[in-house]
Amino acid sequence: QVQLVESGGGLVQPGGSLSLSCIASGDTLHYYSIGWFRQAPGKGREGVSCASIRDGSTYYKGSVKGRFTISRDNPKNIVYLLLNNLKPEDTGVYYCAASQWPPTAESMCDENKVQFWGQGTQVTVSS
Repeated sequence: QVQLVESGGGLVQPGGSLSLSCIASGDTLHYYSIGWFRQAPGKGREGVSCASIRDGSTYYKGSVKGRFTISRDNPKNIVYLLLNNLKPEDTGVYYCAASQWPPTAESMCDENKVQFWGQGTQVTVSS
């Protein structure tokens, strides 16, 4: 199986930036989709940004388009999420995710398609 470990969360002021990283280990060659989800206080888990490793396509939740960027350092097996222009509503626990079967980046951002999850890292946006 694949193991996923996130890091990089913290406290940041509105308008600031953070860079989250997810280190993947284990059977990484069998997984073709990656993504980032978040769970805000009192709300359900939602897909934020996902990508297909097979074709390089990406998907972003509407509220983060133009502000967040997903990327990957393939030789190091690290997935990044760059969060710019942060807003208080971006606060939540961010989770790295992977799967071997979703055919598109958008489909990966449905939590029912996820096969493996990281432990989560807290992002708090506050003055």
